[in-house]
Amino acid sequence: MDLNIFVVLFCTLFTGGCSFKCYGCAGTSCVPKETTCLTASETCFSGTTVITSGGTTVTTKARGCFPTKSCINGYVNFGFFGTSMQCCTTDLCNSQDAPDPSSNTATGKQCYSCDANGCSNKLNCLQIDDICISVKSNSTSLPPTLKGCASKNSCDSLPQSFKDISCCQGNLCNSAESITQNLLLSLLFMFYILFF
Repeated sequence: MDLNIFVVLFCTLFTGGCSFKCYGCAGTSCVPKETTCLTASETCFSGTTVITSGGTTVTTKARGCFPTKSCINGYVNFGFFGTSMQCCTTDLCNSQDAPDPSSNTATGKQCYSCDANGCSNKLNCLQIDDICISVKSNSTSLPPTLKGCASKNSCDSLPQSFKDISCCQGNLCNSAESITQNLLLSLLFMFYILFF
């Protein structure tokens, strides 16, 4: 009998299924350790979040198990806040960090981003096929309009609660105002749950 078939049969019949393992860690200094996922419906993920405030940039990394149906391969970058996530489905496959969402690579693709002075900043996207994103916020602690770059997969994969998000293709296509309300807070909360 082939060894791989034997291992699968053994795990399924005698142990209730072999444990799925991922590397796990979180924080500014993420030192990965093997962790066992709680259910068979989980996958491994790596995440990177970058927040810039007052000239200080803090990068947080995370790795671990995550529900397969909710895991999104992609990123979003608003200039002052960016987060990326990578998912994989084999044991200990999350040994690498997710890409830095704030990386200013010279792909030629740009989207507008906002700061306290308006939304005329040009943000370099990670890949030429990325999309531009626009979000409106009514939070007093955040700019009223947020714009930036995102991977197409991120915009396509957001749950229905994010239907008001505005995504477009084309260089600097996000210059028009979006009509989203309270979306940023939900988006930030979702990424906080993912990485902290």
